[in-house]
Amino acid sequence: MSETSKIDKSRKALVLNGVSMLLVLIAGVAVGVVSFISGGMNGSVLQILGTIALTVLLVLFVVPGFFLNQPKQARVLTLFGAYRGTDKTAGLRWTNPFYYPRMKVSTRLNNFESGRSKVNDAIGNPIEISAIVVWRVIDPVSAVFEVEDYDAYVITQTESAVRSLASKYPYDFGLHDDQDGLSLRGDTANVAEEMMQAIQERVAEAGIEIVEARINHLAYATEIAAAMLKRQQASALLDARETIVKGTVSIVESALKKLEESDGIELDPERKAAMVSNLMVVLSSGAEPTPVINAGSLY
Repeated sequence: MSETSKIDKSRKALVLNGVSMLLVLIAGVAVGVVSFISGGMNGSVLQILGTIALTVLLVLFVVPGFFLNQPKQARVLTLFGAYRGTDKTAGLRWTNPFYYPRMKVSTRLNNFESGRSKVNDAIGNPIEISAIVVWRVIDPVSAVFEVEDYDAYVITQTESAVRSLASKYPYDFGLHDDQDGLSLRGDTANVAEEMMQAIQERVAEAGIEIVEARINHLAYATEIAAAMLKRQQASALLDARETIVKGTVSIVESALKKLEESDGIELDPERKAAMVSNLMVVLSSGAEPTPVINAGSLY
């Protein structure tokens, strides 16, 4: 069990409205000034000295207790190293001047881009990856007492989670690869969701909430980028050829069927084979076909 879990986080510290305490201070000083003047007129040295002492003590006690809270900002108050409460109310505030230090924690949204990490993906290809993470503090007490520096902690844990995730999946699937599962490039939404959950698990103990996490940079490492580009181009070319062949076969089947349904046209197997060959060449060729005119018989 962590030390923070033993702290009574529901504890209410002595925190008052700072404007009210400022008015009390002004009133106290005003009373002291009037008493000082009255003592001087009456010639009472003890009254003058007592007034000065009380006024100075009042100022020395009240003034150090003032602090200012900005919107979406919290103050974790401690007394001689022991937790005494958290104040999240914005504005001028006043508390026991012995509550020190009053650690300031922002609960606003923060974001950062992790450094580009070089790591091997699931099939051993070196890749570069970075992420953008949006986060905020939801538990100021844990953020202060669980870790030394929660900003640096979030950054370090994010980079660790990104590296772990990148080595879990392949960068992308090739044409003949087993495509069961996720890939970093092809399933960015699912990968981002898993990455956000992985980071959240690592920083939850520090009172941090991960609002969003997404991949910002993803590329093959420089030393294999050219080779992998050729691989992607070859894979795309094979995909295109496969689509063309499927379409061509469909067209040829349709043409033969219509010819067989037409009256007066009968093709033996040899002629069908020749027609299929010619149509396949014409339809799947990457260049314009050059027709050959048969000036002789039909065959």
